[in-house]
Parts: sequence; C-alpha cells; structure tokens
Amino acid sequence: MQMRQKLPFRSSPAICPHSVWGFVPVCLKHHINPVKHKILHTSCQLILQSRGKRFSFSVNCLNGTIENSNNEHQTCYRNGEEISYDLYNESICELCTEGDVDKAMGLLSEMEALGFHPSFVSYSSLIAALGSVGRTSEADAIFQEMLCASRKPRIKVFNILLRSFLRKGLLRLADKVLMLLDDLAVDRNQETYEILLEYYVSAGRLEDTWLIVAKMRRESYPLNSFVYSKIIELYRDNGMWKKALGIVEEIREMGLRLDKRIFNSIIDTFGKYGELGEALEMFDKMRQEGIKPDFRTWNSLIRWHCKYGHLDTAIELFNEMQEQGLYPDPKIFIIIITHLVEQGRWDVIDTILENMQGRGHHKSGAIYAVLVDIYGQHGRFEDAEYCLNALKLEGLQLSPSIFCVLAHAYAQQGLCEQTVKVLQIMEAEGMEPNLIMLNMLINAFGNAGRHMEAQSIYQHIKEMGITPDVITYSTLMKAFMRAKKFDQVPKIYSEMESTGCTPDRKAREMLQSALMILEQRHC
Repeated sequence: MQMRQKLPFRSSPAICPHSVWGFVPVCLKHHINPVKHKILHTSCQLILQSRGKRFSFSVNCLNGTIENSNNEHQTCYRNGEEISYDLYNESICELCTEGDVDKAMGLLSEMEALGFHPSFVSYSSLIAALGSVGRTSEADAIFQEMLCASRKPRIKVFNILLRSFLRKGLLRLADKVLMLLDDLAVDRNQETYEILLEYYVSAGRLEDTWLIVAKMRRESYPLNSFVYSKIIELYRDNGMWKKALGIVEEIREMGLRLDKRIFNSIIDTFGKYGELGEALEMFDKMRQEGIKPDFRTWNSLIRWHCKYGHLDTAIELFNEMQEQGLYPDPKIFIIIITHLVEQGRWDVIDTILENMQGRGHHKSGAIYAVLVDIYGQHGRFEDAEYCLNALKLEGLQLSPSIFCVLAHAYAQQGLCEQTVKVLQIMEAEGMEPNLIMLNMLINAFGNAGRHMEAQSIYQHIKEMGITPDVITYSTLMKAFMRAKKFDQVPKIYSEMESTGCTPDRKAREMLQSALMILEQRHC
C-alpha cells in the first residue's frame, strides 16, 4: 500500500471524531469532540482498602513533590496511605478487563498527573478496551502516548489498533499503522493478514483481497479455514457461487477438515443464491459431523429463508435455535418481524415474543419488546430517547451493537429523525458511530425519499476519513433510484470503481436499470 505520510510520533490523536449532533437537511454541521481523559475523584485509598495491599516506596504527593520520578517502582502517599506505581497499573488492567473503560481512563489521568508513565501492559489493555467499544480516537491517542514514552508496541497492540480502525472504515489510518509496523521493524503475523483479509472481503475490495492472499502464500503463512472461508465469501459476493463451492474440493485435497467457519460460509453461499435445500443439507451434514451450529449458522439460515418467502420455516429454525440454548441475535429478530408485519401476522409476533420472554431472559428480552413496539408504529417507543431510557431502567447495558440494532429498526420504519437521535445519544455515551450505522442512515433517508440528506451523509463519511464500502455505494445508488435521479447512478458507480471497491450484483443491477431508463428517455 502506498502511503503519503508516516504516522506522526506525537501525543495528539491522529483523528478527531465528527459528530452527527448538528444534522440539518442537506448538510451536516461538524462538531469535533476532543479526546477527554475523565478525572476520577475516587480516592486511591479506597482501592488500597478493598485490596488490602501495602507498598513501601517514596513519592510524597501530599507536598506536591515527586522523588525519584524515573523509578517506576514508586509510591504515592495520600492521606497517609501508600499508592504504588504497580497498584495503578494493576487496577487499570483489571478495570479494562471488566469493561469499565471510563474508570480506567480516570486512573490513567491520576497516574500521569503524578508524573508516572503506565506500563506496557496497561497501555495495551487501554488500547484494546477503547478499541472494543469503538472509541478509536482515544485508542489512537493512548497509542501515541505509548510511542512517546519509548515503549515499543508489540504486534498484538498493532493488530488491536488495526482491527479497530478497519471496523470503523478508517482505511487511511489503518494504512498508517501498517507503515509504522515497517518503520519500527515489527514483523506482521498471521493475525495481521487475517484482519486485513476480513476487512477487504466485507468491503468488497476484490483486488486488495487477492493481494493479501498472494502475500500470505509468498511468506509461507498457512491458508487455514479462516482464510478459505473468506475466499468462499469473496466468490459468493461476486456472483461466482459455484466457484466458491469448488474451493471445498481444494480444501479436502489439502487434507483440511471442514470446520465451523467453512460450513458457515458454504451454508451462507447456498442461501444467498436461493439454494435453500442444499443449505439445509449442509446444515444437517455439519451436525452429523459433530460440529455445533453457532449464531452465524442459524442467522444465515433464518435470513435467507425469510428473503425467499419461506417464513414458516424461518420461524421453525428461530424456535429450534432457542431450544438449543442460543438466544437470538436482535438483527435476525428484526428480519423476522419485518416480514411478519408486512403480512399483518401480529398474533405470530406476540406468540414469538411471549415464548422468548418465558425463557427467563428478562433483561435481554427487553430489547425485543422494544423492537416489536417500534414496528407497531405509534407505540410507546417511537421516541428514541424514551426508548433508550426504558432499556436502561430494565438494567440492560447499552453497547454499540444495541445502538446499531435500534438505529436499524428506526431506519426500517422510515423514522429518519429518530435514527439520527440514536446516533446522537450513542455519541453522548462516548461511543463513535461506525460505517455500518452511517450506512443505515443513508438507507433511512433513501427510503424516505430524501436523497439529498442521504448524499450529505455520504459526504460526511468521506470527510471523517472513513472509507466507503460496497454497501455505502449501493445504498446511495438506491436512494437516487428512488428519487428518480437516474443520471446520478452511473456517476456513483464510477466513483465506487475508482476507489477500488468491487461492485456487487445489486449495484450492477441498479446500474443496468438506470442506464436502460436513461436510454429510453433519449429515444
């Protein structure tokens, strides 16, 4: 990958998150939120008391002076209690493991105020914890501090940051991470290549995907089941499903056993192209070989049965999934109730919801009740803020995935303002919207016939430094098709190709439809 500049060695973050708070029709006002380290007022003395630990080094915090500041094994005295460098690091790591990122960041601020630099493990834990909740700008800031503290990151830290950037679609920043890997002479490993492969396949970047596979072959990295499953998905998404299934023979010739990943990819490939009987046969074979289906297996079967009109079979699979002890993915629940609502089968929806709530999952069941209410139109939860407050009262911990599901539900109903409000509340909670959520917003405006707002979201994505994927372009094309702005569709398609994003079958079909209509107009 060609790079124009290297990742700078400085403590400021490489990016600033752009907010959707100030959204107005046609354009987006940008609101830059600087990285904030929240200072905790919780006394470290309480930490000591809860752990029953004592340390014996010398840093006098009461007088505002620090002795032996270069010695990492020091102690801060607060109210007569000894607070050691090691205890700070241990506490930060434990808080990160527990998912309490805000408190961990607060302890980091206290620690740095005393003149300490966190340990390598603390830095790594913070980067991983921040990246896992989508706070990429803060993760990047910690990474920069780590470099400034002369703590050379290992490949694991680079991989964490790389995965976080790619999940947000921040391809340019991911490229800078890769450039820095080379500058610091840190060798990439199997995980590095698998992270890149996963992103390129999901983003529809055919050429980049093959480059990664070729490089793995050259460097003698094994093409394991993960790699082969991604190759199958790549063929699947580009309309070459029979070739995708041919990969299975190659896998068998190499002596590799078909594992869960490969079975899931094959089942999804059959399902996508309407070969539902073959998908179910492969599903049965998977279980006969002693491989237990996971969420992805069930979700794939349910999704494609819904799409091709086999709703009753989808509901049977949905119920069987729960009987196997797996609580359904809210995204799959949305697919089922969308089709049931279209058919007016509210009695079936009520039965499904009652069965789910009867399984003893009260807290997680709250999200399903909310989704049913949103799809009911004119329900209690038509307002996103009220909806999220109700979920909090139920004791449900809000996460990026929950926000994503709610945004999708409001978008499906054409409630654009509520979709925007979900993103606003998400940002207020300290989470940054990713490309998936912004694509949903494009879709919401497109379905509502507001193509200019959809175009504004697209421009906003690019200005944020996020690299649009095939779904971004396809969704934008659909918005202009709905608005009967057919002349714009070929332009969007050309822009998609110029960025190296391979058009999928849906995009190609929309292009052909638009060109046909334009040709008829000129006749």
